[in-house]
Amino acid sequence: MDRAAVFDVDGTLVDTNHLHVVTWWEAFRQAGHRVPMHAVHRAVGLTSADLIGHLLGEDRDTGEDARISAAHTTLYAQYFDRLPAFADAGRLLRRLHREGWTVVLATSASGPELRALLRALDADDAVDATASSDDVRQGKPAPEPVERALELAGVPPERAVFVGDTVWDMRAGAVAGVRCVGLLCGGIPRADLMAAGADAVYDDPAHLLAELADSPLA
Repeated sequence: MDRAAVFDVDGTLVDTNHLHVVTWWEAFRQAGHRVPMHAVHRAVGLTSADLIGHLLGEDRDTGEDARISAAHTTLYAQYFDRLPAFADAGRLLRRLHREGWTVVLATSASGPELRALLRALDADDAVDATASSDDVRQGKPAPEPVERALELAGVPPERAVFVGDTVWDMRAGAVAGVRCVGLLCGGIPRADLMAAGADAVYDDPAHLLAELADSPLA
């Protein structure tokens, strides 16, 4: 029976979380908001609209949202040609693909940003499908991105594992009913990932690959 390995991308397979922190911080600064970087870091992984609402509050002037989001997009785009994949990220996906897993990416990125991430990952031969923000109405921590990935893979939740680096990933996977694996390379503490629903936690893709035989992806 088919089984699916679903992966978040930012902070999980590609080392981008701190680039997002700096560029979101600058986008907020340009709009006149002082938002601490540690708070931005904790919010990375949410969709742009949800991240802005999470950090500025529901009573903010929502008329600023589009301008702040556009500023982040422009600032982050300067890194598109040099986004660094984590060591062994591509090897991990290829190993799973060879072992019969359907590999699906579930990411809030889309358009040029998604294409830049895929270039950095350089593992198109191992990726069977991608569920981007264009495919869902609600991003993580809503389960819809993971559920869409399962639809693309054609498997039920009990035949899937979701790998991510944020509490939003773990919460989305848990609600979707899949087993969740957390990675520390996005900068979120192990205890937070476990509390949000992770069944196991590894340092990074290389660590998960080395421990694959004893992991939920065995």
